[in-house]
Amino acid sequence: MGVTHHGRTHRLDLADPTLREWECTVLAADEQGIVLDRSAFYPGGGGQPPDHGVLLWQGVQTRIVGTRKGDDLYLIPAEGDPVPPPGTPVTGAVADERRTRLMRTHSGLHVLCGVVFRDFGALVTGGNMEPGEARMDFNLPEVPPDFKSRIEELVNAEVAADRAVAVRVLPRAEALALPDIIRTQSNLIPPDEQEVRIVDIVGLDVQADGGTHVASTAQIGKVQVVKVESKGRANRRVRVRIVD
Repeated sequence: MGVTHHGRTHRLDLADPTLREWECTVLAADEQGIVLDRSAFYPGGGGQPPDHGVLLWQGVQTRIVGTRKGDDLYLIPAEGDPVPPPGTPVTGAVADERRTRLMRTHSGLHVLCGVVFRDFGALVTGGNMEPGEARMDFNLPEVPPDFKSRIEELVNAEVAADRAVAVRVLPRAEALALPDIIRTQSNLIPPDEQEVRIVDIVGLDVQADGGTHVASTAQIGKVQVVKVESKGRANRRVRVRIVD
């Protein structure tokens, strides 16, 4: 569960993050939400919020405003929208602008993480993102006076380098044998997960990760470091914005 399927749903979002429209069938529709046999809606996780979009069926549309994870992936319809009954063939469509900005933002955070780990040796203690803006927290007791301007320069140099962003799935033992694969202070990979999805910004950053990403760092756009805050004796919060 989680890499190719979640419950009864085949996860198209991880197979092809560029997919925005597809054909599928409703398996269930009740108070918990709508379950599809195939879905490209990213359900949220790892700091990346869920996709929005629509289901189109029989001349009407159902707006999708979120996802709830359980034994299945339950798509949450907008209040008052019609809901397709089980067995209905539907066309799913992900809101392109939101997803694309989230992909750019998520990949930008990986570049930030790679730069801070490489040049300052700091691990991630937390993070969150919205389309086009995000924060990442680091265990970094000592902060140079020019830290904000330095990391912005270093991150954008890696963006301009147009590094490929490669994704692969490895058996758990093989993935955990990779050096520095866990960039967070605690290992967040579920203990029962036997396959691990790896996101590799080639030459900079290799991490276990379940989100959606652009194909190369040049697609991220300029990363602006908005603010660096102290959140405790050793915790530093870096706020960034993706600039078109």
